[in-house]
Amino acid sequence: MHQKWQHFSTASRKWLWILVVLGILAALPVAYDRYQTESSSNNVELVFNYRGLAEVASYQAHPEQFMSEQLDKLKAAGITSMAMFESTLDDFSKTRRLMVYSAQDVAKMTQSVIPTDENFTYILFTNEENAGRLTPLIEDTFESLGINVKPWEFHNQKGLIVEDSPEDAALKPMQPDPIAFEMLRSKGFHIVPRMSDSLPYDQDAMEKLLAYYEANGVTRVLFEGDSVKGYNDNQEKHSLQSFASLLNQHGIGIAAIENTKKPQAGIAKLSYDIHYNVVRLYSLSDKDAQALDENTIADRFALATKDRNIRMIYINTAPSKNVAKGMMTDSIDNIIKSLNEPGKAIKEMENNGFKMGRAEAFHITDSSAQHYLKLVVVLGGVAFIALMISCFLPLLTLPAFVLGMIGSAGLYVLKPTLFEQALALLVAISAPTVAVVLAVRKLNALNAADPNIATGRRLTHSIVLFIRTSIISMAAIPFVIALLNNITYSLVLNQFRGVSLLHAAPILLIAVFVVLYRGGRPMSQLGKLFKTPITLVWVAAAVVIAGLGFYYLSRTGNGGKVSSIEMAIRPFLEHTFHVRPRNKEIIAHPLFLLGIFLSIRYRNAIYLMIIAVIGQLSMVDTFAHIHSPMKISFARDLLGLGIGFILGLIAIVVWQIAEGCWRKWSPRLKRQ
Repeated sequence: MHQKWQHFSTASRKWLWILVVLGILAALPVAYDRYQTESSSNNVELVFNYRGLAEVASYQAHPEQFMSEQLDKLKAAGITSMAMFESTLDDFSKTRRLMVYSAQDVAKMTQSVIPTDENFTYILFTNEENAGRLTPLIEDTFESLGINVKPWEFHNQKGLIVEDSPEDAALKPMQPDPIAFEMLRSKGFHIVPRMSDSLPYDQDAMEKLLAYYEANGVTRVLFEGDSVKGYNDNQEKHSLQSFASLLNQHGIGIAAIENTKKPQAGIAKLSYDIHYNVVRLYSLSDKDAQALDENTIADRFALATKDRNIRMIYINTAPSKNVAKGMMTDSIDNIIKSLNEPGKAIKEMENNGFKMGRAEAFHITDSSAQHYLKLVVVLGGVAFIALMISCFLPLLTLPAFVLGMIGSAGLYVLKPTLFEQALALLVAISAPTVAVVLAVRKLNALNAADPNIATGRRLTHSIVLFIRTSIISMAAIPFVIALLNNITYSLVLNQFRGVSLLHAAPILLIAVFVVLYRGGRPMSQLGKLFKTPITLVWVAAAVVIAGLGFYYLSRTGNGGKVSSIEMAIRPFLEHTFHVRPRNKEIIAHPLFLLGIFLSIRYRNAIYLMIIAVIGQLSMVDTFAHIHSPMKISFARDLLGLGIGFILGLIAIVVWQIAEGCWRKWSPRLKRQ
């Protein structure tokens, strides 16, 4: 009975491979849908932080003249949009629209005694226009919060008394400065308002504000702080859905900021309610804008748009005290140089197929057949996982497939997002594991048959096995693409979990296979391993391996640490090949090819496969970074394979030369 079941399990692998192939074929139309989605938006919008510019201008001898000149320079350099924050009394003070005084200041000005029970805020406008334009704005803001505002004059200058402390009054956000808004529009800039969620949500006020934005050509807003507009009041007022309906009504989308510590609260739900009228935004900090050279900034902009689906570039600036020069400095000229000469960021982005203009959301392509095709993909994915299990526990091949299908059905009903991520992760682990296990088995057979075969045949076997293994590993890619084909991943509103497990699991599984399954029964091999004396060399080796493993895992994911050497190599690879192959593959692929070549003759060289599997899993992991365009990921994999193959051939030639020299000179060394 046992033998029959074992024979049946072995025979079933053929049908599992057929299901895997069917899954790959079903995934291809889904992958094409994703390609169409990624190709639907090619405009890049350059946005400058107006608040930072206003702060820089406030330190100049002639602020208004400086502001006008810098705006003209930025416009000529290619900046098309200005980001405007909600204004505060401090902002109006820096732009000299008004002056703010405390009760103590006013007591000194009027030569009177400070009131003992009043700590109000006193405002004087700098001219009639500012008084006329800003008075209604200030009154509406504070009175909506239940704070009384009344007129005040001093030396025939119009003003207001706000019955709130200066410290609290300074924190209350208002609509963007209408005077600056109109000035920027007159200079040809588009406006990208920044909205906070610090005040209670008011649907009527928001309707009025968004209507004003629509009338002035606003197509996208950006949020300030830890949450989107309406999030804090959502439980009581359902304000997120109300705000989303207004955005849809006025044709206004939003921007999602890249690499925040955590996504702004409520952005996933808001994005869903506005039908994913969302673009990704890269923000250049004011410190980087001043510290980095023009070429580095240009490279950042080009890579963000090409490699990470960024369609908005947000540029900050701030004044900086330069003691050496004895003056306040800023990064405006550095930014202009990075966009034009010598950085040429705009030209580089245009060469990559992008146009400078208003950022547009991706048009989502979701064909009607996609849902049915994904069912076949799931079937093939579970089959792939069962094949991996069969490499270690052959008798569980069919039970693994059946239980996998039952578990998939249940998890899909309960938590569909968790289901698609879990299945994609397990398939991503299975493919490189199965591929390298099959390679190890083939190498064992070749070594047992004839370890002294001719060098030419060894090389041929090595090349064929390298290509076959890589194809099997890359078979996981269509599954990952199809299972995670959702705009939320492309916009990083949802993230693929388990990247660290993907980097570690195939290495551990191949190590187990090489150590326990290569020389006989696993349990007997395990017994031998436990009986082996532990020496100082073993301890030292374990420490080294643990250190290397820790460094390797620290490099995984978007937050991985990058060494200074790698930071120096990356620009060279990018400029040489236009698309940067992954360093792990450039190292691991040659090691894999050399390991195959050596393992045919030297039995223990098979241990190199444990490390070499990194290159195989890395090819799949590239597609787990779903915010990267699919064509860029394919180019990376193919470049990594090509460069790795060439370097591997070079490594084999070097080994052959070194081996020949050793054979020639070692007898002489022994005689001496």
